[in-house]
Amino acid sequence: MKVNYENIENYIDGSKIKYNEPMKKYTTLKVGGNADVVVIPENIQDVKVTLNYAKENNIPVTVIGNGSKLLVKDGGIRGIVVKFGSKFANVDIDGEYVTVFSGMTLPRLAIIAKDNALSGLEFAAGIPGNVGGAVYMNAGAYGSEMSNVIVDVTYIDEEMNVQTIQNKDCKFAYRNSIFRTKNNVILCTKLKLVKGNKDEIEARMKQNQESRREKQPLEYPNAGSTFKRPEGYFVGKLIDDLGLKGYSIGGAQISTKHSGFIVNTGDATAKDVLKLIDYIKEKVLEANNVKLEEEIIILGEGE
Repeated sequence: MKVNYENIENYIDGSKIKYNEPMKKYTTLKVGGNADVVVIPENIQDVKVTLNYAKENNIPVTVIGNGSKLLVKDGGIRGIVVKFGSKFANVDIDGEYVTVFSGMTLPRLAIIAKDNALSGLEFAAGIPGNVGGAVYMNAGAYGSEMSNVIVDVTYIDEEMNVQTIQNKDCKFAYRNSIFRTKNNVILCTKLKLVKGNKDEIEARMKQNQESRREKQPLEYPNAGSTFKRPEGYFVGKLIDDLGLKGYSIGGAQISTKHSGFIVNTGDATAKDVLKLIDYIKEKVLEANNVKLEEEIIILGEGE
């Protein structure tokens, strides 16, 4: 059944809605087909209204943040994409507690924490994701991760109720949380940081950012580490040892700087990236009997 999406404007301001929108605009890998509808909420009411409209009309909903770990297939995404961005990024600081909405980027939040002499988010200074996605995936770097600083998470559940869950119930693990198994929409997160020295915090942030620039292919569109780290191995070394550094399929290339990354050299399609992922997995399994698992999240329709 064809949905008359324009009807959504009876529920939410049309200025917050985009139709037939290219998803490559919303992912750091810069690939992907069009979404039927993208809604960019500015407050919790916008989110509730959008989810209710989708539920009443049996329309699928996909929630994204900064798109830094997403690969959207060339066929695009059917239904509504809820895109949390800078208009859904309020932050409140109360002593060592920071409550932040899902659209805030991690680098921006790390700077705000530093400016308030709060330590604990230095690891996040160079991670290009949003807070919501970072909670969803338990993002981490440089020996720390989101679960180390989270107090609780407020979300909308499948029955459209606003709930708050404590850290201990979030089932945080390596690049995982309870939110990956449920259709909940993360609204905001409370963090517990610690008072520190602003100059020392800034120095650690700069050190982490310099390390990232030195080791990662930030000059090309990418989605971060393509694969999860298998126990006892380093993905980059497994790929390097097979002589695959720099190997390309179409516009998708195994980075010449860090083999754990796939980069878009300019005209990659999602199909190129997916073919390259499968090729790497096949070769690593064949040579080492190691089954690689994607860290990136693959969405949408198409090959």
